[in-house]
Amino acid sequence: MNEQAMKDILGDIIRKVLEQLEGALPVVPEAADGVDGIPVELSARHAHLSEEDAIALFGGPLTRVRDLSQPGQFLCKERVRLIGPKGVIDNVAILGPSRGSSQVEISKTDARILGVDVPIRQSGDTAGSPGIILASQQNVVGLEEGLIVAGRHIHMAPKDAERFGVTDNTRVSVRLNSQRPVILEDVLVRVNENFRLAMHIDLDEGNGAGWNTNVTGSIVAKQ
Repeated sequence: MNEQAMKDILGDIIRKVLEQLEGALPVVPEAADGVDGIPVELSARHAHLSEEDAIALFGGPLTRVRDLSQPGQFLCKERVRLIGPKGVIDNVAILGPSRGSSQVEISKTDARILGVDVPIRQSGDTAGSPGIILASQQNVVGLEEGLIVAGRHIHMAPKDAERFGVTDNTRVSVRLNSQRPVILEDVLVRVNENFRLAMHIDLDEGNGAGWNTNVTGSIVAKQ
């Protein structure tokens, strides 16, 4: 086989490999009506603690480690154990700053591990939700309520809401432009001048859609 034939075969192999790789790449979202895609972030299980509960568990206020994407929110050094009727989950992240009352956000899969029937609620809507036991190396705190599966939502500044033609508390359907594209309904839009544009979904939703850090969402309907 001469040198030119070898080059032709090699070129054909490279072309086929590139075609296969192109088909495996995440879908790159196209702008809809001139509007860019919405960054989609994965919100894993975490806890928000009241100052009182933080002191009871750790003997002092929470320790900031790094800032999160939403202004004013940060990851804490401290970690907590969740104790449910049927199981435990260790090393759960705590997000600051402290809140008026403690709240724990988990996925439906986490709820099965703990053995608790947990409602889907927006953050802060904890009335009538199940309780959970929080444990640190120093102490244990029992919450009478506050355990929820966080409802999917989008943070927007007013300028973003104007671009997308929505207002605070609008419900929309969003297509995730991922390797396994899905349309998620009943997504709450939350508008505040301090928000940075981002959609938040939980671990179950992210895994089902083949989420990665490049995934964006496109609003396809208003409800």
